Amino acid sequence: MKMSAYRTIVKCVLMSVLPVAAMCGCGSIKTADEASEPEVYVSIAADANFIRFANRDSIAIYLDRAHEAGFNHVVLDVKPNYGKVLYYSDHLPYLDYIEGVTPESLGRDWDYLQAFIDECHKRGMRLSASFSVMPVGSPYWQRGYCYQDSIYDDILCVEYKPDGTMDDIRHSRKAAAFLNPARPDVQEYALTLIKELVGKYDVDGFSLDYCRYPDAESDFSDFTREAFGDYLALRGDSIVNWPADVMSYDADGNRIDGRLINQWWAWRAGVISDFVKTAAEAIHEIKPDVDVEYWAATWIHALNGSAQNWASPRSSWCMAYGYGTPEYQAAGFAPYIDVFAAGAYLEIVHGADNNESIEFAYERADSLLKGDCKLVGSLYAVNHDTIPDNPNNMYNAAMMSLNKTGNLRVFDISQIDRLGLWPSIRRALDDYKTLGNENNL
Repeated sequence: MKMSAYRTIVKCVLMSVLPVAAMCGCGSIKTADEASEPEVYVSIAADANFIRFANRDSIAIYLDRAHEAGFNHVVLDVKPNYGKVLYYSDHLPYLDYIEGVTPESLGRDWDYLQAFIDECHKRGMRLSASFSVMPVGSPYWQRGYCYQDSIYDDILCVEYKPDGTMDDIRHSRKAAAFLNPARPDVQEYALTLIKELVGKYDVDGFSLDYCRYPDAESDFSDFTREAFGDYLALRGDSIVNWPADVMSYDADGNRIDGRLINQWWAWRAGVISDFVKTAAEAIHEIKPDVDVEYWAATWIHALNGSAQNWASPRSSWCMAYGYGTPEYQAAGFAPYIDVFAAGAYLEIVHGADNNESIEFAYERADSLLKGDCKLVGSLYAVNHDTIPDNPNNMYNAAMMSLNKTGNLRVFDISQIDRLGLWPSIRRALDDYKTLGNENNL
């Protein structure tokens, strides 16, 4: 599609929305899936596998390998942080490079997502499309769609940096340039893209990736100041000194919390929670059987900066921390999703009392979700090896995930293959099914 046509479409989307965002919402509590057969997900990142899957034949080869290892579900990254996509969209251009490698040089002239769907379904495997919701470019590489089109100039996050200056996030060295999640035009834009993919493709799940703020330094735009001010006004308060009422920095670049910091964390968490709810409703309206999935790190206490309260609103976990308020607790979005992938990207496997262990991470996640959605244990492959006498090897990590959550997700297929982890995962699944639960711990 010509870029001029794309700009017209995006501008129509951005200009057609209401001037204010909905900041609150509620939803019914779901019961977690109690199916005895574990859901075993393998993640396929776009960047790490761009060359690997340049040829359609390689998709079949690696899916055979994954299926033989016991994986029955693929999580396919189709909108990475560059802002372009690996499927045919009427609104976004096809991803034409990752770190200098182009589909043309690789001979890719086919629909990447559709090819994976076809090959997964041939093998009885399910497929979830992983979609980076807010990122539209890579500041680290200075590449991506927000570096090519001025349509994003006014809707990207503005960072309040430790040196006390404000700057466009495109000028940072962070992993992604984020759109401002609080803006209603951004939310409508994201929903348009999400609904298009779900409507056009026979996916089994939709994973809301990077559906959050980038970190505590964003967003400090004029729009956000006004929107946060409106939130405060409803509660009988107001901004007097911006941004010092929220936060400032000392001479060494350390953050100093202002008098409104707890309201700030709660408001931002509410922004993300409300959008997750709206996105999930939109997906289910189109295809009720599509699972809405969300991955986040299990160390939830440190995620207030990115506004990711993935817990149940019935859990009062946040009250143990300085930023805990009833409003922050109410922003828990577990009831709005079907699947939560608990990212226990840790090296230590065992230790119910060790907050650096996978066992602790899963038990905590289960207690905070309160059954609002299905829990899936999620591992980072490079943290685990195949050494038999290593208590932290992949076999033990996979077994811990299966025993504690009944499910397993491993990132990433490139790491699994490079480290030769296929047999360890297969053996863990076989032993889990044969021997049953806690006997294997």
